[in-house]
Amino acid sequence: MAYAAAIPSYGPLCTYTVSARGKDPHVPVFRFLRNQFGNLALAEIDSLFGFVSQSPLYGGRAFVRPELSERDVFQLNRSGIGLRLPLSNHYVDREEYERERRLLARYHRGGNSVIVTNDELARWIRSEFPLYRLDASVIKNIHTHAQIDAALEVYDDIVLPMELSTDYEFLDRIEARDRVILFANAGCALTCPSRTCYASISRINKCRGGSVRCSRNLKPREQIGMVDFDLVPLLEMGYYKFKLLRPRPSGVTGY
Repeated sequence: MAYAAAIPSYGPLCTYTVSARGKDPHVPVFRFLRNQFGNLALAEIDSLFGFVSQSPLYGGRAFVRPELSERDVFQLNRSGIGLRLPLSNHYVDREEYERERRLLARYHRGGNSVIVTNDELARWIRSEFPLYRLDASVIKNIHTHAQIDAALEVYDDIVLPMELSTDYEFLDRIEARDRVILFANAGCALTCPSRTCYASISRINKCRGGSVRCSRNLKPREQIGMVDFDLVPLLEMGYYKFKLLRPRPSGVTGY
């Protein structure tokens, strides 16, 4: 049974952006969705996030190979499901952006999104590719209401850190709930003591060498694994956009 089956379907009450990370690009996308997120109706799936072709702008996870083929993206868009490009690299300069224009132009259409950490990159994309929705990546580590207000001046939606999915007092003080994406489940970042991997992966995706820095070995055993959040109180508060991960084959962390 797919791990995501642990998250109940709430029908039209909410939508999910789901992870395509680790997907074999030769596996048809709707077979992948049926196998991994088969408890969700297609109407509940707003978008998939994952790699297409190689880009130095990727962040969050190291690029190994494409996960979504051109046919996958065409079929998703034709069915009303968006592509979310994870261009969440910490480090971006104008020259890199110029070189990646072709990638951005290829998927520039209504319903598709870009996940961004670097605010300059977000502004460049907004100016030249206005049909994309812009998501502030969870890697921005937004933890205060002032940070939320500042991010909403740049981005359409913001992804809040995993631990805030259970901080009801904090969430109750947010007004723009229709522009907030919360995690429906959580992987390694929920209990990570340092989160050093993000910056190191940003460098690796630029082919600058180095290795992934991970602090998993510092965790107690009981803090390793996947966690499902109770979405009912979040729905009752007016939140309806959620991010849904899937585990690696070992089940210890999210893609």
